[in-house]
Amino acid sequence: MRIGIFGGSFNPPHKGHVQAASLAVSENKLDLLIVVPTGTPPHKQLPENSPEQKMRLEMTKNAFSELKNTIISDSEIFSAEPIFTIDTVGTIKNEYPDAELFLLLGNDMHESLLALKWKDSEKLLRLVTPILLPRHVVDISSTELREKLPLREGNEYIADENYSLIIKHRLYAAKPNWEWLRGKAHDMLVTSRIPHVDACEIEAVRLAECWNESVEDAREAAILHDITKKLDFSENLCIITSHGEKINDLKKGEEKLLHAVTGSLLAKSMFGMSDAVTEAIRWHTTGKFGMSMLEKIIYLADYTESTRKFPGVEELRKKAYNNIDEAMLTGLEMTISDLLARRISPSAVTYGALYDLSSRLSLGKTKETK
Repeated sequence: MRIGIFGGSFNPPHKGHVQAASLAVSENKLDLLIVVPTGTPPHKQLPENSPEQKMRLEMTKNAFSELKNTIISDSEIFSAEPIFTIDTVGTIKNEYPDAELFLLLGNDMHESLLALKWKDSEKLLRLVTPILLPRHVVDISSTELREKLPLREGNEYIADENYSLIIKHRLYAAKPNWEWLRGKAHDMLVTSRIPHVDACEIEAVRLAECWNESVEDAREAAILHDITKKLDFSENLCIITSHGEKINDLKKGEEKLLHAVTGSLLAKSMFGMSDAVTEAIRWHTTGKFGMSMLEKIIYLADYTESTRKFPGVEELRKKAYNNIDEAMLTGLEMTISDLLARRISPSAVTYGALYDLSSRLSLGKTKETK
């Protein structure tokens, strides 16, 4: 039996690791591959923002899940002290005494082992045959990848399941790639709603630039603001209760407001969004007393984006760039009038937002462009 051993920090594991290992297995006709993620590397320290061992082990399993005849070993990952390769190889040799062992190595590690710079190098070389990993694969290191993730880059090098984990937990200070985030949001929408969400994103970015608000926050909130819009009442209620939230008795029409609540909850739990972004999603339909600038931007972007066609929308769009509080007041008044005309009682928080903005405008505390 020919067994390959592939160790490393896998921080994070990426497609280059998997492709190189797959080629090594094929070219050397290995019967089994044992992947050994390291807990505490003996030759270097893990970066400060590295995920805990359990998460790195899970990501390594995900990354190599489609590689046949592959075992992910946890023999090193949970150790607080460095475990040397000679010890791991010795354990594997005891488990497979008749096997021929091969050690898969990158170029630097391969050279240092042959130069006898490893612990018990000569003994190790009697137990294993080194294999230099193929170079004609995805050309990126984990270090380079960690640098890309906070820049919303690098997701193409990572298995989607792992990238989702990285974004959910904001590992490596990662921020979601825009195309990836749009794709996830679109998958959660009915097709007919996608043009609205895309137009809302464009309008939110313009308003954020106008009012010196975070464009990235505005873009994130706009992309995700309707991700639960297609769900029915019971599905929305299930999300709310599963997150430990409660809702009061709903009046007629208010069940349609639940998507704002559940959208904010999933934006946090699935995509690791900040409180500022999740609150903007939470109040994008009703408004609330004491709205932040981002919350006003998402409310108005949702209301006035380019696909919206109703009397007064053009004037409301212009007003949003001149005096955002006046635009909010107008939008809330229009919403309340529309609901009353349909015999639906507006939400109490909408009246609260209306009162707050009316008071601000009467006192001259409004936000205007220069």
